Amino acid sequence: MPQPIILHHYDFSPFSEKVRLAFGLKGMEWHAVDVPVAMPKADLMPLTGGYRRAPVMQIGADVYCDTLLILREIERRRPEPSLYPGGRHGLAHALGYWVERTTFVPAAALATSVIGDQLPTEFIEERKTFMNHDFSKEASLRERPLNLQRLHAHLSWLAQMLEGGRPFLLGDRPSAADLAAYHTIWFARKNGGPTVEAALPLGPLLGWMDRVAALGHGTRREMPAGEALDIAKAAEPEAPGVPADGDPSGLRAGQEVVVSADDRGRDPIRGALVAADAEEVVIRHENGRVGAVHIHFPRAGFEVLAA
Repeated sequence: MPQPIILHHYDFSPFSEKVRLAFGLKGMEWHAVDVPVAMPKADLMPLTGGYRRAPVMQIGADVYCDTLLILREIERRRPEPSLYPGGRHGLAHALGYWVERTTFVPAAALATSVIGDQLPTEFIEERKTFMNHDFSKEASLRERPLNLQRLHAHLSWLAQMLEGGRPFLLGDRPSAADLAAYHTIWFARKNGGPTVEAALPLGPLLGWMDRVAALGHGTRREMPAGEALDIAKAAEPEAPGVPADGDPSGLRAGQEVVVSADDRGRDPIRGALVAADAEEVVIRHENGRVGAVHIHFPRAGFEVLAA
C-alpha cells in the first residue's frame, strides 16, 4: 500500500498555500498535520533535524523541505496534469524563484501593517531573530511606503505577462510559476483586506487570481502529528532519485554535512550525505521518535558544507 502524502503546515502560511494549490491542480488526496506558527515545534523537529519552516512534505521516511523541491516531488509522483506544461521546468522554476524572493517579505509586511497588532507576540519576536525582520504593526507601517514601491514594480511585470488575455503566466494552462506568484499576493489580500486592495495595482491580476484559486486544494484529510511520526518510524527511506556522488562541489556520500538556507533563518541541519546533484541534496538523519529518515533539500536557496 502506498504511503500517504503528509503536509506539515499551518493554514496561515503562504508557502503552504502554494503546495495546497498544487494538490488541487492535480486532484490529489493528502493528509494535513498542523504545526505551530512559531517555535517550539516539538513534533516537526524530529523529522527535519531542526528545519523549522512551513511547509514540509513527508512520504513515509522521506522528508521534503522547501516548496521548490516539494512541487518537483509531487510532479514526479503524479505527472499529470503537469505543474510544468510543455516541459518548461526551467522557466517555471526561474520565474517562481524570482517572484518569491522579491515579493514575499514586502507582501507579508504590507499585511502586517494592517494585522500586526493581532499576531501573537511570540510570532513577532521569533521572526525578528529567525528572519531578521520586524513584522510588528508599528514597524510594518514605517516600511509601508517602501514595500508599496517594491510590490508595484514586480506586480506590474506579472500584469504584463498576462496581457492579451493570457489566462496563466506561461500560457493556457496553470503551472508552478502561477502558484509561486500567487501565494504572496494571496497572503497580502487575505490578511490586509480593503487596505491592501486599495494600495496595490491588482486590477489586471484579479481574473488570474480567481483562476488560480479555483484550482482548490484537492482532498484534505486531517492527521495527528503523532501518527505521522509513527509512519516515519515504521518506514524505510526510499532509494534516492539522484546519484550518490553527483555533488558539483565534490562532497561524497557518507560525509557529514551541514545544510542551511542561504537567505534568512539559517538554522544548520546536520546529517550524513546520501545523494546529491545540481538540483537536490539528500541527507540521512536519525532521531528516536522517527528512526532514520532521508531529508531532501533543493540546491537553489541552500548551502551544503562539510561538517
